[in-house]
Amino acid sequence: MGWSMEHFSSDRRAIRFLLLVVIFVAGSAFAVLLAETEQKLQRTESLALSRHTAITRAVELVSPAVVGINVTQVHRYVRKSPFAEDPFFRNFFPDIPFEKRVKSLGSGVIISREGYILTNQHVVENAAEIVVTMSGGNQFVAQKIGEDYKTDIAVLKIEGDRFPSARLGNSEEVIIGEWVIALGNPFGLFDIGSQPTVTVGVISAKDRDFGKLNNSRVYEDMLQTDAAINSGNSGGPLVNCLGEIIGINTWIISTDDYAGANIGLGFAIPVHRIKRILNDLINYGRVDRNFYTGITCNELTPLIALYLGLDNTNGCIIAEIARNSPAARADLEIGDVILSINGKDVANLNDIDRIIEELDLKKNDVILLRVYRNRRLIDIRLQLAAYPESMKGARP
Repeated sequence: MGWSMEHFSSDRRAIRFLLLVVIFVAGSAFAVLLAETEQKLQRTESLALSRHTAITRAVELVSPAVVGINVTQVHRYVRKSPFAEDPFFRNFFPDIPFEKRVKSLGSGVIISREGYILTNQHVVENAAEIVVTMSGGNQFVAQKIGEDYKTDIAVLKIEGDRFPSARLGNSEEVIIGEWVIALGNPFGLFDIGSQPTVTVGVISAKDRDFGKLNNSRVYEDMLQTDAAINSGNSGGPLVNCLGEIIGINTWIISTDDYAGANIGLGFAIPVHRIKRILNDLINYGRVDRNFYTGITCNELTPLIALYLGLDNTNGCIIAEIARNSPAARADLEIGDVILSINGKDVANLNDIDRIIEELDLKKNDVILLRVYRNRRLIDIRLQLAAYPESMKGARP
């Protein structure tokens, strides 16, 4: 039986139909596959984006500027003579001074493309050699440009340019409870992986005033954080979620049980205090705190207090004002009783010295005096000045 043209035409239409069905089914499956693939990509991208937070972005921004600092310090000791108590032989066998080289470590942060580095003064104190390690392992011998024992801040310099640097923020705008990040070189871990260790916490408190410590350092306006700070973190930056330096990690409160390890009580020097002295350290290597007021004060006696109408002897009475001095320009008068300086109460002359130490005053600073005059209280702003040439070395 042969095939007619009608049969051939019918079979061709059937084949064409089957091909269309196959193409439709395959196209639908391919479309479904594409849709599923796109959904998977979107989920992966969404997950990746969710892992990149403000904290991770801040760490990525600041980490290249954080450095490990290895220091060789010279410690000076005295070997006691066995005849120290003998009035005759100790002249022939005196105490013997000697030096010992000790290695220590800390952290720092580059604050300019030219290679200026901020750290703690106690990290580089008495340093014979300072070696800075950057992320990636490059090492540089650093020069100490300036240091200030009182505020515990030092500036180093490494040779070169176009270094990664971190930006100084505004510590006065810090919010209690906001996230912060501490970066540094705890226990020398920087030397293992050539990258800083990152810990995260919050600002627990601010404006912590510890005053003048037994070692004569003055820690004022300190930022408190629960971000882990351990041995070797000193000198490293405390940064906010914008990647801005708001403080330099300096010390912790610990217990004997934890042998100096972190228990969530860390403190950083706020960057607004560092900014006050940074130019002095870079340009002059030290901070000049000599200033002149032109005021001579005496203690307030009970008899004078009674005469002035005061019910106690708190304060200091101005006994003399130098001509053309800052005090004269501020319209202070002999007989004025200074009751407070910048809100800190003055009970006696010793308090004035203590307050000046704690406020870390310099020439051109403006202080606010609360003064008792003619049975009323007035506030007077006094701008400190440099000593006149004729009074160099004198005390205000």
